[in-house]
Order: sequence, then structure tokens, then C-alpha cells
Amino acid sequence: MDYTTQMKNRLKRIDGQIQGILRMMEEGADCRNIVMQMTAARTAMDRALGLIVGKNLEDCLRRQIENGEGSSDQLINEAVQMLVKSR
Repeated sequence: MDYTTQMKNRLKRIDGQIQGILRMMEEGADCRNIVMQMTAARTAMDRALGLIVGKNLEDCLRRQIENGEGSSDQLINEAVQMLVKSR
């Protein structure tokens, strides 16, 4: 699978969020602000995960259709399982 610039940029932004959280901790920022930023980072990671799994599923289904291979049910089930395991 090709990972797009959009996918990589999302992860770079998340990395920046994490670095910011670490700085906040080192500076003794209020716990509520740190937790709020951690929640935002987790949400961003969940969205990035959804984007990557969705794109992977789309690519696999297209390839399967082009090659006339098996059922798409298995690929969909695998994608759902990846998302479930990530929670």
C-alpha cells in the first residue's frame, strides 16, 4: 500500500502534539490541560488509523475486483477486526 502525503502529515502533526504534551509536562502545566491535549492526540490517532485502514480496504477490494479473486467479505471482516483491536 502506498502511504499518502496526507497520511504522513497527519502522523507528523500527532507527533508535534505529543512533543507539545511532553513540554507541558516538563513545564508543570495544569493536569486538566495535559489531559485535554492527550485526548486530542488520541482522537487524531484514531482518525489517522481509520483513514489508513479505510484506504487499505479500498485498495485491496479494487485489486480483488480487478483480479476476479474471492469474496470481499473476508477483506471487510479483516478491516473491521483491525479497527476493533485498535480500541
